[in-house]
Amino acid sequence: MLTAAALCAVGAERALSNELRKLGIKILESTYGRVRFQGGVPDLYRGLMALRTADRLLLECARFTAPDFDALFEGTASVPWETYIPEHTGLRVAKVRTSRSKLSAETSIQAVVHKAAAARLCRIYKIPSLPASNTAAELRVYIEKDTVSLMLDLSGEPLFKRGYRSEGGAAPLRETTAAAVLLLSGWRRKFPLYDPFCGSGTIAIEAAMYAWDMAPCIGREFSISRLSVGDAGTEAAVREELLRKIDFSRTIRISGSDADPRAVSIARSNIQRAMDIARGKKPGRGIRLESAEPFMPAFAPLPMEEAKAPAEEGFIITNPPYGKRLGSPEEAEAVYRKMEGLAENFKGWKLGVITDHPGFESHFGRKADALREITNGAMRSYFYEFNNL
Repeated sequence: MLTAAALCAVGAERALSNELRKLGIKILESTYGRVRFQGGVPDLYRGLMALRTADRLLLECARFTAPDFDALFEGTASVPWETYIPEHTGLRVAKVRTSRSKLSAETSIQAVVHKAAAARLCRIYKIPSLPASNTAAELRVYIEKDTVSLMLDLSGEPLFKRGYRSEGGAAPLRETTAAAVLLLSGWRRKFPLYDPFCGSGTIAIEAAMYAWDMAPCIGREFSISRLSVGDAGTEAAVREELLRKIDFSRTIRISGSDADPRAVSIARSNIQRAMDIARGKKPGRGIRLESAEPFMPAFAPLPMEEAKAPAEEGFIITNPPYGKRLGSPEEAEAVYRKMEGLAENFKGWKLGVITDHPGFESHFGRKADALREITNGAMRSYFYEFNNL
């Protein structure tokens, strides 16, 4: 069995743990923005392709105590790197993170770990130095209370890059964060879902992929293929297994709107790219001509104030304009005050709002029934939930 870790937005650990359990993967522990688990190579591929809330998967190569640089070098040099990194592959220490440890100089840690790992690989492979390569294996070093974790990246590009969004709005919501708030909100495919600030369509598209049982990264490549643990046959088998699960026959009631017609055009293009990926096609780039199908989310150019509920109950999940990234905070707060009108037009619906504004409730005019902190990239954000408009 292999030990690995899935990284996620801080605040999304519960949603990620639930996803791993549904894949039948054994969880070891859940910490701040990270869930450790055990599984075989097929589980790694299922995680890479099917996890909606994971930003990155890492393979744990070693854990040891290192209170000083000598222990760090010796511990790193003792790892059987040749079982992970094939010959003719370079190595890059991509990231170092330390917390509450005697070793804290990240540049020095990076240099010592690279020197120790490279020395062993060069000795085993009988070469003077590791090759310089754009496809080098990427190693991450985490040191917590003097305990070192050495982890190889399995993802390549972060997993929020699904492949369907070639263009985004001015302040895009990460796909993995959008998936996390959907799962944490309690929304399920049987309920209508509406996003009145849809932008490039991320929330609605993530909801549609969930409703179709579409693995979000089914069309992607991953850096696990550079490592010895990678196996093309297993990858193809898992991809085929997940493609067979996609079901477009389900009735879904997912919609979005935006006051900006260009944003709506982008959203319509993005959902078509997601459809292409689900059908095993290359998604392409650029704005597409509209080609709606019954099982696709519907996007319309419409101000929030004019939107009407299409059913007696449902969920509004939305990411309204961020003051720090779209205009001034005052402009964003004016939008939040206008959102009070949703209670009249969507009476009885549930509302979930993700924003970076810690005072959203005071401008919206009511107290949330639940409030969670969750990160969207490096930005601290808040997910406000209102059970009954």
